[in-house]
Parts: sequence; C-alpha cells; structure tokens
Amino acid sequence: MIRVLHLSDVHVDVPLAALPWREMMNKRLFGAANLVLRRHPHFADARHKLAALASFATQRHVDLVICTGDYTALGTEPELLAARKAVDALTHAPLGYVTVPGNHDLYMPDTLQDSRFERHFGEFLVSDLPDLCSDGPWPVVKLCGDSIAVIAVNSARPNPEVWRSNGYIPEVQLTALGRVLDDPRLRGRFIFVATHYAPRRADGSRDKPLHGLDNADALLATCARIERGAVLHGHIHWRFHLQLAPLRARIFGSGSTTCSGREGFWLFEVDDTETRATPGGWADGGYRLEPAETVTF
Repeated sequence: MIRVLHLSDVHVDVPLAALPWREMMNKRLFGAANLVLRRHPHFADARHKLAALASFATQRHVDLVICTGDYTALGTEPELLAARKAVDALTHAPLGYVTVPGNHDLYMPDTLQDSRFERHFGEFLVSDLPDLCSDGPWPVVKLCGDSIAVIAVNSARPNPEVWRSNGYIPEVQLTALGRVLDDPRLRGRFIFVATHYAPRRADGSRDKPLHGLDNADALLATCARIERGAVLHGHIHWRFHLQLAPLRARIFGSGSTTCSGREGFWLFEVDDTETRATPGGWADGGYRLEPAETVTF
C-alpha cells in the first residue's frame, strides 16, 4: 500500500515590509490591500501549520506528497522563497513530491519572465517520461513504485486584470496528457492527475467564468480514459470530493490546507485493488484525519 498526501493553497504569509514595492504598481497593489484587510488573519499561521503537517506526514508514514499550488499570495520572490522553506520537510517524502503552480504563484507576467516559480520549485518539475513533455516541463509525469503514476498539468497563468482569476490548460498540454494516459508505461497503475484549477465545484457545477478553469470540459473528457484514478486540484478553499459520471476517476479538492477554520487535505491509501481517501483537517493544535468520512473506490 502507498500513502499519498494531497494539500493545496497554503498561501505562506510574508510581512508586507518584506515585499518588493517596485513590483507593486499593478494588480499586486490591490492584492496587498486584500492581504491587509482580509487574508492575513486567515493565513498568519501557515508556516506553523505546514511544520505540523510535515510531522503528521511522518507519523502517518506518507510515501508521496502532491501539492496543487498557491504557495503565495502575490507571486513575489520573498514569498516563493519563504514558501519553499516552509514546505521543505514535506518534499522529502520517500517517493517524492509533485507540484504545480497556482494562479497566485504566477500572479503577474514578471513571474514568467524571470522563471521565478521554476527557480524555487524546478527540482520538482522534472518528468520521468521526458519524451512526452510538450510545453516546457509539462506534463510532469512521476512513476511512483510499480503501482502509481502522477501526471501534473499547469492550469495557472498570470491574470493582470484585477477582476480575473481564471485559468486554462494549454491545448498542447491536454493533447500530451492524452498521450501520457495512453502510454503503455502507465498501464495498470493508479493515476493521479494534478492541476490547480477545479474542473467542477462541489455541487458538480462549472465555476464562474472569471474564477474557474476555462477548458474544464476538455480536461474531464481527456481524463475519461482513466480506469483507476483521481483528479486532484486546489483553488477553491473548501475541501470536497465529487463523483461525476461518466468519469471513473474521482475528483478531489483539498481546499486550503492552512486557511484558518477551513484547513483541509486528503490522505489516499492505494493498493492493488482498492483506494481509500480519508479527509483531514485541523483540531486541537494539529492535523487530524476524519475516518468517518473515508471514501473507498
């Protein structure tokens, strides 16, 4: 059995005084105001909670960790540096650490221009099947043991307009995802597809056009060929699970793992014939599983 921890949207908090104000004369100015007025109290303990999560992962003998992005609030260098340090203990899981950026990590075009996310998290963007990469490192494929494969696709992009936070998986990545899923090297494995944006909300509906994944239907259509697997995402700060016909793979949203009052994650236990997904949250100063809500599929 292999144990897989899924977390997301940790939004590691950095003091405003540490942020590069020369980069703030754009959407980040509004984001900084939102931090001060709304977000800061919810994520002030993110680093402490990530340390607690690493202890939980060790105690529960987690083999593999998957994070579906949004390490930061504004995608600045100090935030990415702080976030990389905050998750470091989680990155040493025995079977590895797989990640994608979130929209907050690619907040503005400058994060792409200087490959900022790659500088801090690039070591986790190396595919075990590089011959199938079609868009830089994407899709990133990790073959874990003999029974699991993780396929990470990037749905995040800069949204310079204040009113937009929607995402899109480039067509070249979706086409490559199909090739990966058809590749005989993945045959018989349980498949995790990881991306930041949710293909559906908790009630099965599409997200709002200015907030959701533009080509969610195309992603789900591509994932329809998965026989045993799960689609993992973040972006929506509430944890949920969804079974959506005709998909055989289930959809799991971690929610925000560090947001005060909403802390969420999933712990998967995968064996040859059955998978158990147990949700978890924060209680009494630490992370706890909620076994009464375990999903078996």
